[in-house]
Amino acid sequence: MATNPEIADIFSFVRHAQPRVVFVNRYFYPDLSATSQMLFDLASRLVQQGVEVHVVCSDGLYDDPSKKLAPEENVRGIQVHRAWTSSFGRGRLYGRAIDYGSFYVTASAKLLGLLRAGDTVVAKTDPPLISIAVAAIAKLRGARLVNWLQDVFPEVASHLGANPLPEWLDNRLKKLRDYSLAVAQTNVVLGTRMREHLEARNIPSDRIRVIENWADGDAVTPKALDACELRARLGIEDKFVVAYSGNLGRAHEFQTLLSAAERLSVDTSIVFLMIGGGAKMEQLQGAVAAKKLLNFRFLPYQPRELLSDSLAAADVHLACLLPQLEGLIVPSKFYGILAAGRPTIFIGDTDGELARIIKSTRCGEAVAVGDVDALVTTIGQLQADTPSLEQMGQRARAVFLERYTVGRATRQWMEALQEA
Repeated sequence: MATNPEIADIFSFVRHAQPRVVFVNRYFYPDLSATSQMLFDLASRLVQQGVEVHVVCSDGLYDDPSKKLAPEENVRGIQVHRAWTSSFGRGRLYGRAIDYGSFYVTASAKLLGLLRAGDTVVAKTDPPLISIAVAAIAKLRGARLVNWLQDVFPEVASHLGANPLPEWLDNRLKKLRDYSLAVAQTNVVLGTRMREHLEARNIPSDRIRVIENWADGDAVTPKALDACELRARLGIEDKFVVAYSGNLGRAHEFQTLLSAAERLSVDTSIVFLMIGGGAKMEQLQGAVAAKKLLNFRFLPYQPRELLSDSLAAADVHLACLLPQLEGLIVPSKFYGILAAGRPTIFIGDTDGELARIIKSTRCGEAVAVGDVDALVTTIGQLQADTPSLEQMGQRARAVFLERYTVGRATRQWMEALQEA
């Protein structure tokens, strides 16, 4: 990886200091969940720069909790330490809570045995509130703490109506969580809205750093519609394809999309391609079947090596987020869409994180949740104006190269680790 002189100085400093960076996250390679892939991208590049990297994770997979992985493994220079966890899966909230609890206990035991004075430990936010346990262990072992917030719990669960905790315990956990953020050297957040949320919780501004998520711009590149193999396999080469790629879960919203698709079902030139999974993907598929809509295609998650072709199948991509979750979550699928050089229609808070980026860079459109008229109109306008659609796609790729490459994020992380 080529570096400028300033970054080379940072790399030299880190090599000289012989640091150990220990990440804690429930899932890691070969798992294909978003947090796992982000962590693998970063960890593998830190290893390339001479950093000794360890990962403490579970022995299961996001989509197949019954499969158990080796307890210790070296993956491309990353030393992986897998802790046993229960495997009830994501189907029931209480089963998920037990899985979380088992990971807290077994991962904490692993971390206690691994961490040493002078290490930097990076706590991601899967499972929720893991920073509380990691902060205590870091203090005990004399290690430096960095929190990497992919989302903010327990607020997310509360806004989704999925928080089983009594109010007094919820408030207590928030205070402990806030303490674990306040004592950290750095808290890495995904955007300005998340920063604003933490500042409102009285987390010191000088301990908050924005490093957005990314996509691999070498693996995902712009591809012409007529060169897309998936479009050909599905027989939709002559259609205007509106796609959604990734997890459609409890944090997302599909009713606006469903209502718009129902109105547009008379136009056989438009197809809605849904790729991925999640609780609400199953609900959407059931609703489409109940309404007997013929303008949908559903596919499972695609292998990572086929992601570039999969994203190229769309004329325009969808992203969505419930408005009450702004500042708590940033949909990571957005960065892959940018890398693929495709426009985005964001359904959510029109002053949300993604909406702000889309408006300022003119790489798509944003519509409010429930505004079916606006979504139908937007799809129709983009279908009718191919030059504008192509310009949005070109701007998307340009924005990606400027702000959301894994190389840029790695440099930002190296700076954050140096400061820590």
